[in-house]
Amino acid sequence: MEYSYLYDPGGLYDASGRSMELRASMKRTTGSGSDFFHRVYETVMEIPVGCVTTYGAIAAYLGARSSSRLVGYALTAAAHDMSIPCHRVVNRNGDLTGSHHFATPTLMRDLLEAEEVGFTGDAVTMEKHFWDPATGKIGIEKKKRAKNE
Repeated sequence: MEYSYLYDPGGLYDASGRSMELRASMKRTTGSGSDFFHRVYETVMEIPVGCVTTYGAIAAYLGARSSSRLVGYALTAAAHDMSIPCHRVVNRNGDLTGSHHFATPTLMRDLLEAEEVGFTGDAVTMEKHFWDPATGKIGIEKKKRAKNE
């Protein structure tokens, strides 16, 4: 069965898959918005199978720490491209906030579970599956508390 990532019940996207909001955000960026988007796609394609990263981690890695929303716009624009594993990008809490852009409400989670990504409730278990694009490390180390706390 072939899936399309893009779910567009209201017909808000043009033939290229770009929304009105996305086009506006590209105009607000300095330089070429498509260059930033291309850098986002390259980063997302580096996420290892079985891992996820966050919009903010990608933005910080690309030197645009406050542009996590723009990372989301880039992924929305690429939602129809199955060669870009958009399903591996979640919010900072591990929630599947981008799932409404997929063809079915459960497709994002289904794709992650097929890659053996674990969940705690509805969120990805970030301690085990988070991939940091800046360091290449997998997992989040829990901070150790001081003995006096």
